[in-house]
Amino acid sequence: MQRGEKPARSLFGHPPGLTVLFTTQMWAEFSFFGLQALLVYYMTKQLHFPQAKSSLIYGAYGAAAFFSPFFGGLIADRWLGRTASVIIGGAMMMFGHFAMAFEALLFPALALVALGNGLFIPPLAIQVGSLYADDDPRKAYAYSAYYMGINLGGLLAPLVCGTLGELYGWHWGFTAAGVGMAVGLAIYCSFLRFLPPEPNRTLLVAEAQPDAQPVIREHVAILLLMVAMVVLFRIGYEQSGNVIALWVSDFTDRSLDVFGTRLTIPATWFQSINPLLIIVGTPMLIRIWRRGNRRETTAHLLRRMSIGCVIATTAMLVMVLAAVASGPEGTRVSSIWVFAYFALLTLGELFVIPVGLTLIESLAPVRFASMAMGGWYIAKFLGSLLAGFMGAYWLIIPPWAFFTLGMVSTLVAAACLYTMARLLRSRESR
Repeated sequence: MQRGEKPARSLFGHPPGLTVLFTTQMWAEFSFFGLQALLVYYMTKQLHFPQAKSSLIYGAYGAAAFFSPFFGGLIADRWLGRTASVIIGGAMMMFGHFAMAFEALLFPALALVALGNGLFIPPLAIQVGSLYADDDPRKAYAYSAYYMGINLGGLLAPLVCGTLGELYGWHWGFTAAGVGMAVGLAIYCSFLRFLPPEPNRTLLVAEAQPDAQPVIREHVAILLLMVAMVVLFRIGYEQSGNVIALWVSDFTDRSLDVFGTRLTIPATWFQSINPLLIIVGTPMLIRIWRRGNRRETTAHLLRRMSIGCVIATTAMLVMVLAAVASGPEGTRVSSIWVFAYFALLTLGELFVIPVGLTLIESLAPVRFASMAMGGWYIAKFLGSLLAGFMGAYWLIIPPWAFFTLGMVSTLVAAACLYTMARLLRSRESR
């Protein structure tokens, strides 16, 4: 099916291919985050690497995994095609996870997973939007459902792979991650008939015509500005797994009274709040957004992203207030502050990330759509990198000032996205 055509079949109101891609991505994320949950523990406890070396390897692997999609998307667009790229990338990730069961293959295994991730992610994400016609309002909701699959895999991975690795041996955890990727790959290959074919040659030729260039340049400019704003959003957002984890451990009262027994909530459990809320909240948001059943314009989607950044700003404001309540003595404060932070941050995330994916697929020229999707993951790479640099100041400046910096970053992103939406809307109304 090409752009402009409507699917002949539907499943729960969507093409069956969405279920295939949702499930494939869920298992891929299960495998990816399963390895990630075990990696540092494996290197320090099993391989007896120094902590500094382990952290360096972990950081380099994570950076490569989210930088490689740009080049993987380029390879998919120019040479392999979308379907072949997904299959080859998924196979590389699968073999990489299985190779982690052998200590001597640590670095080749990590390289296979990182490079395979680059080939796998961009074309798979592009195929989600290619299931729909350009004017189909279901496209934006499809990416929200797809994003829910990502977080479902991320939620299950530490529970399954982490438990197997800690209780029965690290190699069992890595093997479980490999099995998860194998399941995802098997699902994808078994239901290729429900997936969109490669782009029509006619579309590629049409995009190369001189009269199409001004529109393409405008779309690329919008995407570049949008991705830059997502970097600012991620500077604040990525602190949730970094500095916020330290706040939970050192400044949060995690005690809980259960039938007269005083229990302490493990600090790591708070990291499950975000994916859990995404899984619960996504269906409700989709139901609210689809009531109008109208076409989602670029201006409307950018405005939605700006609202998400405002909501994320309020999440950071909650932490500013929590830091003020803690005071200069660093008194432990109620865990309600952190719950409120995660609830608001997750809501903001749902307004930003799936909508951004929709814009990438809708506005990117067909001939380098996968590469454009790879550029989206560079935003995650840069945002994470800058958030890490910012996190180095955690013990240097007061907590309230630190959270204020994150609040300013997301607020600037909100203002810029809103301005872009206003300008586009004024043009559309002429």
